[in-house]
Amino acid sequence: MMKVEYMHQTAFLIAFTIMSLGSLAIYATGDKSPPSRHHTLLHAAVPFIAATAYLAMAFGVGTLVNDAGTATYLARYADWSVTTPILLSTLVLTAFHERGRTGEVGGYLTSIITLDVLMIVTGLISALSETPLAKWVWYIWSCVAFVGVLYLLWVPLRAMAVERGVELGAAYKKNATFLMLIWFLYPIVFLIGPEGLKIITDTTSVWAIVVMDIVAKVIYAFYAAKNLDHALRVHAERA
Repeated sequence: MMKVEYMHQTAFLIAFTIMSLGSLAIYATGDKSPPSRHHTLLHAAVPFIAATAYLAMAFGVGTLVNDAGTATYLARYADWSVTTPILLSTLVLTAFHERGRTGEVGGYLTSIITLDVLMIVTGLISALSETPLAKWVWYIWSCVAFVGVLYLLWVPLRAMAVERGVELGAAYKKNATFLMLIWFLYPIVFLIGPEGLKIITDTTSVWAIVVMDIVAKVIYAFYAAKNLDHALRVHAERA
């Protein structure tokens, strides 16, 4: 276990607190009746997992520092490898609302989660690579996997969501747009951060990712629930 810098530990503990309270608030205020219940449970689980990762980082668990002094937070990548598939699964389930084709749902879930996890894992490999060539090859490959995720979200899944009705299609597009705009920032921070071009400091990178994580995992949950609940209510009234 390594000693954590005061500024970093402060950021991690703030994130832990917000994520913990956010998880509780999402569950407490979320709709717990079908068909919204599974969305509430999934969105509440995401910041709880993130809180666990931030607590680990606050204690220096799983933090690697290379010879150049650059820190790689393994708990962060472990968090992303679990929470991002959950967030994507909520979008897939929205797109397939009442479709009832289990095999097809499973196929899209497996495909998008596989690409997503590969995106995270190859990003970690890039962060740990010591030679510039290997680092940027793995970074580009991670971005390729991200493009695959975007394709599935915005071509076949978006089309299915629109088929479910105007309201569900609109909710899907709003939620996917919000989440992907935030996700686009992560590879940018990596690129200019200490694990990439070293344009910004580790402290700046840590705080930037804390803010992005809170937006993507807490604020997004309330935004997504509002859009989905409205769409499901209108959809049920017209059924």
